[in-house]
Amino acid sequence: MAKSIVGVDIGSTSIRAVEVSGAAGTTPTILRIAEGALPEGAASRGEVIEPNTVANALKSMWSRARFRSKDVILGMGNQRVLSRDLTVPLAPLAQIRESLPFQVQDMLPVPVGDALLDFYPTSQGHSDSGPVVNGLLIAAVKDAVLANVKAVELAGLNPAGVDLIPFALSRVLVTRAARTGLVALVEMGAETTSVVIVADGVPQFVRIIPSGGADVTRALANRFEIGTEQAEMVKIHLGFGGAAQTQDDERAVAVIREVASELVTSVRNTVNYYANTHAEAQVREVVLTGGGSRMRGLAETVGEALRVPVVLGDPFTGVAFSKSITDDAVRNYGSALTVAYGLTAGSKAA
Repeated sequence: MAKSIVGVDIGSTSIRAVEVSGAAGTTPTILRIAEGALPEGAASRGEVIEPNTVANALKSMWSRARFRSKDVILGMGNQRVLSRDLTVPLAPLAQIRESLPFQVQDMLPVPVGDALLDFYPTSQGHSDSGPVVNGLLIAAVKDAVLANVKAVELAGLNPAGVDLIPFALSRVLVTRAARTGLVALVEMGAETTSVVIVADGVPQFVRIIPSGGADVTRALANRFEIGTEQAEMVKIHLGFGGAAQTQDDERAVAVIREVASELVTSVRNTVNYYANTHAEAQVREVVLTGGGSRMRGLAETVGEALRVPVVLGDPFTGVAFSKSITDDAVRNYGSALTVAYGLTAGSKAA
């Protein structure tokens, strides 16, 4: 059996992990899946605040789910990670990456020594001074990444790599799904929403919006003085109003629309910004994923705002499952596992 690796998605209230064999191959196999709760304050927006607490949660998860591999791929995708267009002279990728600290200081909100830098090439071209490489500069605040790495190490695991979550999602929902043309991938998580513009399988633009499905849940909990779990169920069931039957339902729908519509507007503005700054850039399809995508009526609302077809992404097309994973388990987790699985797919460490 091919070497396995585990994708770990650290959220504000939970950790999700997926162990995959043959992750870099054409037919990966998901061996084990697990989810564990995090105490309040242990992590925020995907960033570990209390490494020892998160390490204990990881140890418990590894024991309970019987993960075999200790090699872990972590994801980063919050406001402490930025993506910018960057064009540099044509050179080997290793050389470009070595030169980044000398080229990008003016583009960063923090000193270059406080950031981890990477370059993702997207195309080649020519300038007055010669051939160039166009791509995306990825910069993450070093402390944010190292805190997550420390938690994994304290759990006795091996941090084999750190990947940008929007890239991980685009691999499984766009590239592997063989979606062609210009596609907008929208992942609505609990605290953040990622928008990735992908052209023929290659990410061209990334924006991370600092709001997500949890904003809707909190608004419902506050307005109706109910618990978070109940508010979450109300949000998913009622959504934008298709199942409203009572006056209280209508009031809840009004709250959902008020908060979620702001997020949909941010998504629309992001896609329009890309189209307005890139000649002949017309998005032909939106792929929607993330826990927030389960909200009733969201796909239709996004489609109306952008005036393009919207589909719900299925990350598990062409993926095999071990006998220990039932169809019910996969359905129950649904899109919640997408990030963890996506981190393993195509990983250099796989």
